Amino acid sequence: MSSDKKVRVRIAPSPTGPLHIGTARTALFNWLFAKKHKGEFILRIEDTDSERSDKKFEEDIEEGLRWLGLNWDEFYRQSERGAVYEEYLAKLLDSEKAYYCFCSKDELEERRQAMLAQGLAPKYSGRCRAIPAEEARQKAGGGEPYVIRLKVPDTKIEFNDLIRGKIEFDGSLMGDMIIARENGEPLYNFTVAVDDALSEITHIIRGDDHISNTPRQIFIIQALDFEIPEYAHLPMILNPNKSKMSKRSDNVSLESYIKSGYLKGAVLNFLAFMGWHPTDDREIMNIEELIKEFSLKRVQKGGAVFSDEKLDWFNNNHIRTTDTKELLELAKDFVPKSWKLNEAMIESIKGRINRLDELEETLRFYFELPNYEGALLKWQEMNFGEVELNLNKIKDVLDNMDENLKRDKVQKAIMEIINNGSRGEYLWPLRVALSGQKNSPGPFEILEALGKKESVKRVDLALEKLDIPETY
Repeated sequence: MSSDKKVRVRIAPSPTGPLHIGTARTALFNWLFAKKHKGEFILRIEDTDSERSDKKFEEDIEEGLRWLGLNWDEFYRQSERGAVYEEYLAKLLDSEKAYYCFCSKDELEERRQAMLAQGLAPKYSGRCRAIPAEEARQKAGGGEPYVIRLKVPDTKIEFNDLIRGKIEFDGSLMGDMIIARENGEPLYNFTVAVDDALSEITHIIRGDDHISNTPRQIFIIQALDFEIPEYAHLPMILNPNKSKMSKRSDNVSLESYIKSGYLKGAVLNFLAFMGWHPTDDREIMNIEELIKEFSLKRVQKGGAVFSDEKLDWFNNNHIRTTDTKELLELAKDFVPKSWKLNEAMIESIKGRINRLDELEETLRFYFELPNYEGALLKWQEMNFGEVELNLNKIKDVLDNMDENLKRDKVQKAIMEIINNGSRGEYLWPLRVALSGQKNSPGPFEILEALGKKESVKRVDLALEKLDIPETY
């Protein structure tokens, strides 16, 4: 491939299911490569399998890529390119680089079993190669069932994988391969080779489960006198037990992670590190940094293990650094519509959640004060009398403040009455009174989020819980 050609890459998902997290990773690597080299990113929907393809899955794929920000420069749909495939099948037949094969399935299976019995790798014998081209056309035109096979030369195919280095296949072990089913319906490797060539794809970056397809596609490309692109096969994404992630599992669709409340930046960051790493030890990176740093030379060969815990870690970091106003808008989709969120509430819990679907439970105390036991208000060895005294002092401070309790201002005022006393003996009862929980954001954060009226109301409720006999 000429080094001065503009980089063009593609992602070519089949709309037979929701956008898989592995496909999203492959799309990201292609997109980053294109952006790094000022190239173009193409989306091609491979929907020639009419029985399994579904428009809703095509829409899911497009929506998922848009959500990630992986916008494409060109779009193709294979189901609309039937005439193109017919043209190039005809070229191969006319040039006698391909031929009609009339062998029945039973005949093929019989020969296959015979080769296996001899300890040989099964391949097509080439029996129908010998049929004169005109005779084959007449038989096919007369309605005799057929497939179309490519004449595979008995030569070795060698290509330099940009991730794995030199890879070699022996064509003599493959046999003539089927490129179109009965009635001329083109098969996967043929349509892919034609589309990649006509779209002028310069680099094919895809999962390593496609390595075995590469020599087949190269033979087709050579037969059609197209230019061979460069190949890079990414490591597969594995489960923690090193098994392959199943496409049928509920937790592998990008949509499921979106619904769980993972941020776009966190998902991109996480996916980029699934088989790749930068030159330094950084892990938290934004999309601009990923574009700048991305290189296929730093993609690993071994499988990339998927870890929900690591994804949560990335998301927690991205949540903490997301602008509070932006996070507030995102949060509204994860809590009851009746809740009136404010920035102070969001700010108070930014470091306490890993996913946005945790927001409802984390923020609930702001809208539904738990019915807690009065004993929870005591800090260590305090008695109820001491708790009551300290809460009343804090209430006096709050009574003299404006309705809008600014965190810094209210913190300064309350800390002045604590002076050299035990902070825990004041702040623990206050925090429990405001949240009704053993674990919650700090009291000054909660005061700002609740405002004066609700804060005083909750302190009064706490004082009522202390109107019980002291127990020891």
